[in-house]
Amino acid sequence: MAEEEIKKISLAVIRRLPKYHKCLGELLRNNVEKVSSQELGQMLGFTASQVRQDLNNFGEFGQQGYGYNVEQLYNEVAKILGLHTEHKMVIIGAGNLGQALANYKDFESHGFKIIAMFDINPRLTGLRIHGVPVYDLEELSYVINENNVDIAIIAVPKENAQQVADILSGTIIKGIWNFAPIEIKVPPHIMVENVHLIDSLFTLSYKINENKLMERLIKQKSKRFEVKEKIIKKLP
Repeated sequence: MAEEEIKKISLAVIRRLPKYHKCLGELLRNNVEKVSSQELGQMLGFTASQVRQDLNNFGEFGQQGYGYNVEQLYNEVAKILGLHTEHKMVIIGAGNLGQALANYKDFESHGFKIIAMFDINPRLTGLRIHGVPVYDLEELSYVINENNVDIAIIAVPKENAQQVADILSGTIIKGIWNFAPIEIKVPPHIMVENVHLIDSLFTLSYKINENKLMERLIKQKSKRFEVKEKIIKKLP
């Protein structure tokens, strides 16, 4: 697919791809050989039309009357997501969040290998956290460039995030996974994915309270209707 066509694919479609990958992986582990767009949609909560439209952005994978070959589609989605090659990663910030990320086992099973962590705390530098060596922040550029690191994970307080981003901007890094609650500025060739934990928590809170909100809106609408009715009755 031509580069200019890839750029037209919406972010919403891209964000659904990991769901396809996970679902197809489960089907593969259960020895399922084929799946229809309707079946895939039911598993994911999408319509069959949505499934076909999403996948057709990247090529023709299914056969009419047969559906999709699960193994083939799983491998194709993995390639689209860039999971067919190993990605080396580093974590900047060896605090609680950085350590939790270093301990996440599924990264390596999907081709994301954390090779180093960095921190300014002298009590942490020189240690190994979950098998990952911790270096002083001053060594960040050297380690990234010498080891062809693709992705940097920022897990530092927001007041230090831009400083870290500035250092990363002078390296060969291709992408930043930013956990700091601030929008960082980097050159256009570096891709950034922001993870705002509090925003996600607020969204969950909204969903929990959504029914109460709907009830309140219905009551407000009912009151407005009653007021309107009273005004109409008073008219000559």
